[in-house]
Amino acid sequence: MTKMMLMALLIATPAMAQEKVRDLCTDRPGLGTAPCTVDAGHLQLEVGLADWQLDRTADRRSDSFTFGSAVARYGIGPSTELRLGWTAFGHERERDRMTGVVDRTSGVGDVTIGLKQNLAHPDGSGLSVALLPFATVPVGRMPIGKGDWGAGLIAPVEYEIADGFDLQLTPEIDAAVDEDGHGRHLAYSNVIGLAVGMSDAVTTTIELEAMGDRDPGGHHTMTLAAVSLAYRPKDQVQFDVGANAGLNRHTPDVELYLGVSRKF
Repeated sequence: MTKMMLMALLIATPAMAQEKVRDLCTDRPGLGTAPCTVDAGHLQLEVGLADWQLDRTADRRSDSFTFGSAVARYGIGPSTELRLGWTAFGHERERDRMTGVVDRTSGVGDVTIGLKQNLAHPDGSGLSVALLPFATVPVGRMPIGKGDWGAGLIAPVEYEIADGFDLQLTPEIDAAVDEDGHGRHLAYSNVIGLAVGMSDAVTTTIELEAMGDRDPGGHHTMTLAAVSLAYRPKDQVQFDVGANAGLNRHTPDVELYLGVSRKF
């Protein structure tokens, strides 16, 4: 009987190991991108349920709303994932502060296709590094969509500096679509963030971002501050809320959002 039990245990152990799924590790919430990847054969959905952005200048006020901004991540290897992103619906309301005339535009967003390759610690532990090349396909109508194709490369890094404290960096370089929707130009950015585990279920992240944009219509730099909160009631489910604030006149004034993530 003892020999039979030992044999059964030896046979069951590899199967149990294969079934073990890594902890949920999401790009939401916040400005940065996580270097972790989804387990091979598993699908992860990260959905922005609602997003509101306000941008005011001396002569206009612009309110932008997006709903159902989703990213599907599928693991195709131990440290590699395919990504597909799309915004289901966007609405922009722009009011001329001098005349009171209001323009409204609605539509779907562009499709983003990417491949994330983790180079160290795909579960996001310790020092985790990844490369994420991506491209955008112009299926949406301006201003919800960009009007032309674009591409870029993100190189996220995360380091656990102490138990419950993670330092995050997200440098990015893009061939960004010109403001008029025709052609591309150089754009680059970097996000630095600190994620603090308040408990096993709650994490708060504080971030700063600087973005340089070399659009032919005018070169400018944007700066953002952000704070977000993630809550995990279950191992593979997360809810999040966040707020971004512009720190200079080239940056939208404020952005508020909430979303959910789930691994299958």
